[in-house]
Amino acid sequence: MKPNENLDPLVIGGKSYDSRLLIGTGKYKDFAETKAAVEASGAQIVTVAIRRTNIGQNPGEPNLLDAIPPSQYTLLPNTAGCYTADDAVRTLRLARELLDGHELVKLEVLGDPTTLYPNVVETLAAAKTLVKDGFKVMVYTSDDPIIAKQLEDIGCVAVMPLASLIGSGMGILNPWNLQIIIANAQVPVVVDAGVGTASDAAIAMELGCDAVLMNTAVAAAKNPVLMATAMRKAVEAGRAAFLAGRMPKKLYSAAPSSPTAGLIGKP
Repeated sequence: MKPNENLDPLVIGGKSYDSRLLIGTGKYKDFAETKAAVEASGAQIVTVAIRRTNIGQNPGEPNLLDAIPPSQYTLLPNTAGCYTADDAVRTLRLARELLDGHELVKLEVLGDPTTLYPNVVETLAAAKTLVKDGFKVMVYTSDDPIIAKQLEDIGCVAVMPLASLIGSGMGILNPWNLQIIIANAQVPVVVDAGVGTASDAAIAMELGCDAVLMNTAVAAAKNPVLMATAMRKAVEAGRAAFLAGRMPKKLYSAAPSSPTAGLIGKP
Protein backbone atom coordinates (compact mmCIF):
# COMPACT_ATOMS: atom_id res chain seq x y z
CA MET A 1 0.00 0.00 0.00
CA LYS A 2 1.38 3.36 -1.01
CA PRO A 3 1.43 6.22 1.52
CA ASN A 4 -1.94 8.02 1.68
CA GLU A 5 -3.52 5.45 -0.66
CA ASN A 6 -7.17 4.77 0.18
CA LEU A 7 -8.13 1.20 -0.67
CA ASP A 8 -11.80 1.84 0.12
CA PRO A 9 -12.74 5.11 -1.62
CA LEU A 10 -16.24 6.43 -2.15
CA VAL A 11 -16.72 6.87 -5.90
CA ILE A 12 -19.47 9.20 -7.09
CA GLY A 13 -19.81 10.47 -10.63
CA GLY A 14 -16.42 9.06 -11.56
CA LYS A 15 -14.53 10.84 -8.75
CA SER A 16 -13.04 9.22 -5.64
CA TYR A 17 -13.39 10.58 -2.11
CA ASP A 18 -11.72 9.54 1.13
CA SER A 19 -14.60 10.69 3.35
CA ARG A 20 -17.98 8.95 3.37
CA LEU A 21 -19.61 11.79 5.30
CA LEU A 22 -21.36 14.49 3.28
CA ILE A 23 -22.39 17.61 5.15
CA GLY A 24 -24.75 20.54 4.61
CA THR A 25 -24.07 24.22 5.15
CA GLY A 26 -27.44 25.51 6.39
CA LYS A 27 -28.74 26.43 9.87
CA TYR A 28 -25.41 27.45 11.39
CA LYS A 29 -25.20 30.75 13.27
CA ASP A 30 -22.71 32.18 10.78
CA PHE A 31 -20.25 31.18 8.06
CA ALA A 32 -17.41 30.92 10.61
CA GLU A 33 -19.25 28.17 12.45
CA THR A 34 -20.11 26.53 9.13
CA LYS A 35 -16.44 26.46 8.18
CA ALA A 36 -15.35 25.06 11.55
CA ALA A 37 -17.97 22.29 11.48
CA VAL A 38 -17.17 21.29 7.91
CA GLU A 39 -13.47 21.11 8.71
CA ALA A 40 -14.13 19.01 11.82
CA SER A 41 -16.34 16.62 9.87
CA GLY A 42 -13.61 15.75 7.39
CA ALA A 43 -16.24 15.92 4.64
CA GLN A 44 -15.09 16.54 1.09
CA ILE A 45 -18.55 16.91 -0.46
CA VAL A 46 -20.50 19.87 0.89
CA THR A 47 -24.11 20.62 0.02
CA VAL A 48 -25.35 24.13 -0.73
CA ALA A 49 -29.00 25.18 -0.92
CA ILE A 50 -29.02 27.45 -3.96
CA ARG A 51 -32.35 29.07 -3.10
CA ARG A 52 -31.24 29.94 0.44
CA THR A 53 -27.50 30.56 0.31
CA ASN A 54 -25.51 33.23 -1.48
CA ILE A 55 -22.77 31.77 -3.67
CA GLY A 56 -22.47 34.85 -5.85
CA GLN A 57 -26.01 35.50 -7.01
CA ASN A 58 -26.35 38.34 -4.46
CA PRO A 59 -23.36 40.68 -4.92
CA GLY A 60 -22.41 42.62 -1.82
CA GLU A 61 -23.71 39.99 0.63
CA PRO A 62 -21.56 37.48 2.54
CA ASN A 63 -20.61 34.67 0.19
CA LEU A 64 -20.46 31.05 1.40
CA LEU A 65 -17.66 30.35 -1.07
CA ASP A 66 -15.35 32.56 0.97
CA ALA A 67 -15.72 30.12 3.89
CA ILE A 68 -16.07 26.91 1.85
CA PRO A 69 -13.87 27.43 -1.23
CA PRO A 70 -14.52 25.20 -4.26
CA SER A 71 -10.76 24.66 -4.52
CA GLN A 72 -10.88 22.63 -1.28
CA TYR A 73 -14.32 20.99 -1.45
CA THR A 74 -16.65 19.43 -3.99
CA LEU A 75 -19.74 21.60 -3.81
CA LEU A 76 -23.06 19.84 -4.16
CA PRO A 77 -25.73 22.38 -5.15
CA ASN A 78 -29.16 21.20 -4.02
CA THR A 79 -32.75 22.14 -4.70
CA ALA A 80 -33.95 22.47 -1.09
CA GLY A 81 -37.21 24.40 -1.07
CA CYS A 82 -38.36 23.23 -4.51
CA TYR A 83 -41.80 21.64 -4.84
CA THR A 84 -41.99 21.08 -8.61
CA ALA A 85 -39.76 19.48 -11.20
CA ASP A 86 -39.62 22.75 -13.15
CA ASP A 87 -38.38 24.73 -10.13
CA ALA A 88 -35.75 22.11 -9.35
CA VAL A 89 -34.42 22.03 -12.91
CA ARG A 90 -34.35 25.83 -13.10
CA THR A 91 -32.48 26.05 -9.78
CA LEU A 92 -29.77 23.60 -10.81
CA ARG A 93 -29.28 25.26 -14.17
CA LEU A 94 -28.67 28.50 -12.26
CA ALA A 95 -26.18 26.68 -10.02
CA ARG A 96 -24.32 25.42 -13.07
CA GLU A 97 -23.97 28.98 -14.34
CA LEU A 98 -22.82 30.30 -10.97
CA LEU A 99 -20.29 27.50 -10.53
CA ASP A 100 -18.77 27.57 -14.02
CA GLY A 101 -20.35 24.49 -15.51
CA HIS A 102 -20.51 22.38 -12.34
CA GLU A 103 -22.26 19.06 -13.10
CA LEU A 104 -22.59 17.18 -9.78
CA VAL A 105 -25.85 18.17 -8.09
CA LYS A 106 -28.31 17.00 -5.47
CA LEU A 107 -31.92 16.82 -6.59
CA GLU A 108 -34.74 17.01 -4.08
CA VAL A 109 -38.35 17.83 -4.86
CA LEU A 110 -40.51 18.12 -1.77
CA GLY A 111 -44.13 17.10 -1.42
CA ASP A 112 -45.31 19.50 1.28
CA PRO A 113 -43.82 22.11 3.64
CA THR A 114 -44.91 20.32 6.81
CA THR A 115 -43.21 16.94 6.47
CA LEU A 116 -40.75 17.80 3.66
CA TYR A 117 -41.42 14.29 2.37
CA PRO A 118 -40.20 13.85 -1.22
CA ASN A 119 -42.63 14.06 -4.13
CA VAL A 120 -41.38 11.05 -6.05
CA VAL A 121 -43.48 11.79 -9.16
CA GLU A 122 -41.91 15.24 -9.58
CA THR A 123 -38.51 13.85 -8.57
CA LEU A 124 -38.61 11.26 -11.36
CA ALA A 125 -39.60 13.92 -13.89
CA ALA A 126 -36.83 16.29 -12.81
CA ALA A 127 -34.24 13.51 -12.79
CA LYS A 128 -35.04 12.59 -16.40
CA THR A 129 -34.61 16.19 -17.53
CA LEU A 130 -31.41 16.80 -15.60
CA VAL A 131 -29.70 13.58 -16.71
CA LYS A 132 -30.53 14.41 -20.34
CA ASP A 133 -29.14 17.89 -19.70
CA GLY A 134 -25.75 16.47 -18.71
CA PHE A 135 -25.98 16.73 -14.94
CA LYS A 136 -24.58 14.08 -12.59
CA VAL A 137 -27.56 13.70 -10.31
CA MET A 138 -27.52 12.55 -6.71
CA VAL A 139 -31.17 12.22 -5.79
CA TYR A 140 -33.05 12.47 -2.49
CA THR A 141 -35.96 10.08 -2.41
CA SER A 142 -38.23 8.00 -0.21
CA ASP A 143 -37.14 4.59 1.06
CA ASP A 144 -39.26 2.87 -1.60
CA PRO A 145 -36.96 0.32 -3.29
CA ILE A 146 -38.90 0.48 -6.58
CA ILE A 147 -38.55 4.25 -6.88
CA ALA A 148 -34.87 4.04 -5.94
CA LYS A 149 -34.26 1.53 -8.74
CA GLN A 150 -36.19 3.66 -11.25
CA LEU A 151 -34.02 6.67 -10.38
CA GLU A 152 -30.90 4.59 -10.87
CA ASP A 153 -32.21 3.34 -14.23
CA ILE A 154 -32.82 6.95 -15.32
CA GLY A 155 -29.09 7.56 -14.84
CA CYS A 156 -28.70 9.12 -11.39
CA VAL A 157 -25.16 8.64 -10.04
CA ALA A 158 -26.35 8.06 -6.45
CA VAL A 159 -29.67 7.39 -4.74
CA MET A 160 -30.27 9.04 -1.38
CA PRO A 161 -33.16 7.49 0.56
CA LEU A 162 -34.34 9.15 3.75
CA ALA A 163 -33.76 7.49 7.12
CA SER A 164 -36.65 9.52 8.50
CA LEU A 165 -38.11 12.96 7.81
CA ILE A 166 -35.79 15.90 7.11
CA GLY A 167 -34.73 17.60 10.33
CA SER A 168 -36.53 15.09 12.55
CA GLY A 169 -33.48 13.44 14.09
CA MET A 170 -35.52 10.24 14.41
CA GLY A 171 -32.79 8.02 13.00
CA ILE A 172 -33.35 5.01 10.74
CA LEU A 173 -37.00 3.99 10.99
CA ASN A 174 -37.04 1.34 8.25
CA PRO A 175 -33.72 -0.50 7.98
CA TRP A 176 -35.34 -3.31 5.99
CA ASN A 177 -36.23 -1.06 3.05
CA LEU A 178 -32.75 0.43 3.11
CA GLN A 179 -31.25 -3.05 2.93
CA ILE A 180 -33.41 -3.88 -0.10
CA ILE A 181 -32.28 -0.68 -1.82
CA ILE A 182 -28.63 -1.44 -1.03
CA ALA A 183 -28.90 -5.03 -2.25
CA ASN A 184 -30.28 -3.97 -5.63
CA ALA A 185 -28.31 -0.77 -6.28
CA GLN A 186 -25.40 -0.53 -8.71
CA VAL A 187 -24.71 3.08 -7.69
CA PRO A 188 -23.82 4.47 -4.25
CA VAL A 189 -26.61 4.54 -1.67
CA VAL A 190 -26.37 7.57 0.62
CA VAL A 191 -28.66 7.90 3.63
CA ASP A 192 -30.06 11.42 3.53
CA ALA A 193 -32.27 13.01 6.19
CA GLY A 194 -33.28 11.95 9.67
CA VAL A 195 -29.89 11.25 11.25
CA GLY A 196 -29.87 12.69 14.77
CA THR A 197 -26.69 11.52 16.45
CA ALA A 198 -23.53 9.52 15.87
CA SER A 199 -25.09 6.11 16.49
CA ASP A 200 -27.59 6.73 13.67
CA ALA A 201 -24.74 7.38 11.25
CA ALA A 202 -22.87 4.28 12.42
CA ILE A 203 -25.96 2.10 11.96
CA ALA A 204 -26.48 3.40 8.42
CA MET A 205 -22.93 2.46 7.53
CA GLU A 206 -23.17 -0.93 9.25
CA LEU A 207 -26.22 -1.69 7.09
CA GLY A 208 -24.02 -1.23 4.03
CA CYS A 209 -24.83 2.31 2.96
CA ASP A 210 -22.00 3.89 1.01
CA ALA A 211 -22.20 7.25 2.76
CA VAL A 212 -24.32 9.48 4.99
CA LEU A 213 -25.43 13.04 4.31
CA MET A 214 -26.53 15.29 7.16
CA ASN A 215 -27.07 18.91 8.08
CA THR A 216 -29.44 19.52 10.99
CA ALA A 217 -27.88 16.80 13.16
CA VAL A 218 -24.68 18.83 13.21
CA ALA A 219 -25.93 22.40 12.86
CA ALA A 220 -28.63 22.05 15.55
CA ALA A 221 -26.37 20.34 18.09
CA LYS A 222 -25.40 22.31 21.19
CA ASN A 223 -21.80 22.10 20.00
CA PRO A 224 -21.87 21.71 16.20
CA VAL A 225 -18.12 21.40 15.80
CA LEU A 226 -17.86 18.62 18.38
CA MET A 227 -20.85 16.84 16.85
CA ALA A 228 -19.21 17.06 13.42
CA THR A 229 -16.17 15.32 14.89
CA ALA A 230 -18.40 12.62 16.40
CA MET A 231 -20.16 12.07 13.08
CA ARG A 232 -16.84 11.68 11.26
CA LYS A 233 -15.74 9.00 13.71
CA ALA A 234 -19.14 7.25 13.58
CA VAL A 235 -19.13 7.00 9.79
CA GLU A 236 -15.57 5.66 9.81
CA ALA A 237 -16.37 3.12 12.54
CA GLY A 238 -19.59 2.00 10.87
CA ARG A 239 -17.86 1.45 7.56
CA ALA A 240 -15.06 -0.53 9.21
CA ALA A 241 -17.61 -2.70 11.04
CA PHE A 242 -19.48 -3.38 7.79
CA LEU A 243 -16.29 -4.41 6.01
CA ALA A 244 -15.19 -6.55 8.96
CA GLY A 245 -18.48 -8.47 9.06
CA ARG A 246 -20.25 -8.77 12.40
CA MET A 247 -20.62 -12.04 14.29
CA PRO A 248 -23.96 -13.86 13.97
CA LYS A 249 -26.63 -12.91 16.51
CA LYS A 250 -27.58 -15.67 18.95
CA LEU A 251 -30.23 -15.71 21.66
CA TYR A 252 -28.13 -18.18 23.65
CA SER A 253 -24.64 -19.49 23.08
CA ALA A 254 -22.96 -22.45 24.71
CA ALA A 255 -19.67 -21.46 23.09
CA PRO A 256 -17.64 -19.18 25.41
CA SER A 257 -15.48 -16.47 23.94
CA SER A 258 -12.34 -18.10 25.40
CA PRO A 259 -11.15 -21.64 24.61
CA THR A 260 -12.13 -24.31 27.18
CA ALA A 261 -9.69 -27.00 26.09
CA GLY A 262 -6.69 -27.41 28.36
CA LEU A 263 -8.16 -25.64 31.40
CA ILE A 264 -6.47 -26.48 34.71
CA GLY A 265 -8.20 -29.44 36.35
CA LYS A 266 -9.83 -30.55 33.08
CA PRO A 267 -8.54 -33.14 30.63
